[in-house]
Amino acid sequence: MKYATSIAFCTVLAFCAAIYVAGVVTRTDLAGATSAAAAAPAPARAEPKSGGLPPLEVDRGAPLLLDEPAPKRKPSKGAGPLADNSSCYVCHTNFQDEEMVAVHAENDVGCIKCHGESLAHRNDENNTTPPDKMYPTEAIDASCATCHDEHIAPARKVIARWRERCPAKTDPGEILCTDCHGEHRLKLRTVRWDKKTGKLLPGGKPEPRPVGAAAKSAAKA
Repeated sequence: MKYATSIAFCTVLAFCAAIYVAGVVTRTDLAGATSAAAAAPAPARAEPKSGGLPPLEVDRGAPLLLDEPAPKRKPSKGAGPLADNSSCYVCHTNFQDEEMVAVHAENDVGCIKCHGESLAHRNDENNTTPPDKMYPTEAIDASCATCHDEHIAPARKVIARWRERCPAKTDPGEILCTDCHGEHRLKLRTVRWDKKTGKLLPGGKPEPRPVGAAAKSAAKA
C-alpha cells in the first residue's frame, strides 16, 4: 500500500511537470513568431497596372466628416438665357450677343414676346415674309412701356448716354428708348418692309445710325 501511494504521487508530479514544460515551450514559440513578424519588412505596395486605378488606401487616422455640413453652393453667374431664341438665331446670328436681346433673354423674355411667333417669317427661305410684329419709330416707346413702366436711371447717366449715342438729337422729345439701349438694328439690309403695313419695299442699304465718335462727327457737321 505504501509503495502504491508513492507511485501515484510520482505519476501526478510527472504529469504536472509535463504540462508546465509544454506551456513554456508554447509561450516561447509565440514570442519568437511575434518578434519575427515585427522585424520582417512591410510588403511592398503593389504598383497600379498601366492605365488602371491605384490601390485603395484607407487613412484610419483621418477624422470622420459625416457630421460636417455640406458646403453651400454659390449661385452660378452667366448660367445662360432662360428664353429660347435658337430658331431666330438660325438667321439672326448677329443678335445672339446683342445687349437688348441678351438682357431680355436672361429675364425669360424672348424674341416672340415682341415680334410674335412669326412662323411664316421663319419658314420663308426667300426672306420676303415680314415678322408678325414690327415697330415704326412712333411705336417704339409705347411698346417698351408695356413692360417698362418707369425709368430709374440717374439723370447724369441719361444725359451722358444721350450725348454719346445720339448727339445730333437736341430735342428730348425726339429721344427713343432704342437710341440709348441696345443695337437692335441690322446695319445692312437686303430686304426691307414697311413697318406699319408689312409690305415689301424696294431693296437697298439703309444708312446706319452713327455711334460714338462717328456720331460726334456727324453732330459737328
